[in-house]
Amino acid sequence: MDLERIRNFSIIAHIDHGKSTLADRMLEITHTIEKRKMMDQVLDNMELEREKGITIKMRPVRMIYTTSNPLLDQRGGTSYILNLIDTPGHIDFSYEVSRALKAVEGSILLVDATQGVQAQTLTTLGMARDLGLTIIPVLSKVDSPLARIKEVKEEVSRLLDCLQESILETSGKTGQGVDNLLQEIIRRVPPPHELLKSDFDKSNFRALVFDFQYSNHKGVIVYVRVLDGQVAKNAELLFTVAKEKFFALEVGIFKPEESPAAVLAAGEIGYIVTGIKKPGIASVGDTVTLLKKPLPALSGYERPAPVVWASIYPEDADDFDLLRQALGRLRLSDSSFSYEEESSGSLGRGFRCGFLGLLHLEIITERLKREFRLQLIIATPSITYEVTYKNGKKAIVYSPSLFPEQNEVESVLEPWMKLQILTPSLYLGKLSQLLYDHEGEMDHSETFGDGRTSLSVKIPLRELMRNFFDELKSVSSGFASLSYEFESMRPAEVVRLDILVADEPVEAFTRVVSVRRVQEEAEKAVEKLHSILPRQMFVTKIQGKALGRILSSATLSAMKKDVTQHMYGGDITRKMKLREKQKKGKKKMKARGKVNIPHETFLKMMKS
Repeated sequence: MDLERIRNFSIIAHIDHGKSTLADRMLEITHTIEKRKMMDQVLDNMELEREKGITIKMRPVRMIYTTSNPLLDQRGGTSYILNLIDTPGHIDFSYEVSRALKAVEGSILLVDATQGVQAQTLTTLGMARDLGLTIIPVLSKVDSPLARIKEVKEEVSRLLDCLQESILETSGKTGQGVDNLLQEIIRRVPPPHELLKSDFDKSNFRALVFDFQYSNHKGVIVYVRVLDGQVAKNAELLFTVAKEKFFALEVGIFKPEESPAAVLAAGEIGYIVTGIKKPGIASVGDTVTLLKKPLPALSGYERPAPVVWASIYPEDADDFDLLRQALGRLRLSDSSFSYEEESSGSLGRGFRCGFLGLLHLEIITERLKREFRLQLIIATPSITYEVTYKNGKKAIVYSPSLFPEQNEVESVLEPWMKLQILTPSLYLGKLSQLLYDHEGEMDHSETFGDGRTSLSVKIPLRELMRNFFDELKSVSSGFASLSYEFESMRPAEVVRLDILVADEPVEAFTRVVSVRRVQEEAEKAVEKLHSILPRQMFVTKIQGKALGRILSSATLSAMKKDVTQHMYGGDITRKMKLREKQKKGKKKMKARGKVNIPHETFLKMMKS
């Protein structure tokens, strides 16, 4: 099929705006999936995606759309190839969205007719505009009795500076307007050749790797957007950046499962089976080209910078190698998280992992548990600090346990985030108090329409992680939406808080907190640990220490055992001697003994 009849597009939307349901109707209308195999959110094939009701991984699929529209017939025939890349809606997975957008020419901007434009809508729209994509504005859930079609159309019209007549109305639930949407995609989204610079010489080949996965049998399978020439099975290819050569064991397309094809040509989206089973070879943004006639590398993708760090340890030390292997496998399907080996005196060997947000951390750790059946300990999530010591030395600190004492520090820089909050004006008072409690700074605000206000806020990342999102939903009764991005590094007034058990600091419980909240945090941590730590054979002190002094303390009483229970009658001095001996043993144990902290206690403390 010639390039005139190919359209590559994605769907971008805020979370829970009906994106996956709309994709279902497209697959039905184009008969891509048989009716007997059809199910809700068919492109969300991961167990976690179905359980949480969100899209986590981008998913490409090829549809063949046949139309009888005479206006479209004039542009090259009745059948068109529509390559859709379904993308996540949550801000933590924006790197998935950015990679998908670079592989297409157009994008559907989907807005829920019952909720209107949300904060994440603005973020993804900005990404699509920066790449010069054709934007098709679409309302979803127009069949709902709560739909505010006229008001939401006005919002979208102002946002895109477009006519309200150009905004399409659809319902993923009933299929209303979906066939018309497919025709508009063909009419508005340009064919690939309008953006390609290739002369389409079939003897050359070049493709951009936008995703990949690993198969135990096939090795690494790269997902590519072909930009030059074509490729067939058994072609000898080269990763331009990795400098690794391989043979194409198979090429194909997505229906949405992998389906072998004779060739992949310029303008198409598909996959190449590499057979490579070594980790660290394939990477997103790399260029695949012919080994004998290599073309220059494409610009690729910018590496995402982790904003949240957490240490992951296996509960059983014997599972360390399995955890390393599992992280390597997950890295093949999610290139936005990073990891490096580390060790802890109390928890043993583990890995320091970087994530794009707290939901990203939750998803990765849950996949490790489910897909690889690992029992894990996840240390308290933290962020990166830039520390300048009094001797002039500078260091980047990833772990709270490595954060220096207050008397060693000259200055500290911490990451600040720029927030976009959309909220009904009714909740501005409560929201202002929430921002004050979390050290937020209001940049500017503007009325967005329909009684809503758009707030631009700057806030420390450590405060964003301190339950800010849940509190935002609480004070706004669930109506406020949030998106965020890195803003800059700023001076921080923070200090290391150590939790001591029997006068020994427990590395896994150490955290970096605001100076103004250190007393409160110390009391909460000590109280929590006192309530969950099992009693020992001797009296155990639990203390919170910061700023060179003990800020909070609690005593855990010892386990009691009546050493005279086996004795009946006789002189009382016999019992007194045994009790005195026990007393001396307890004293010696207190001086020399070590507290055994079970894994369940670590897990409960992390959840707190």
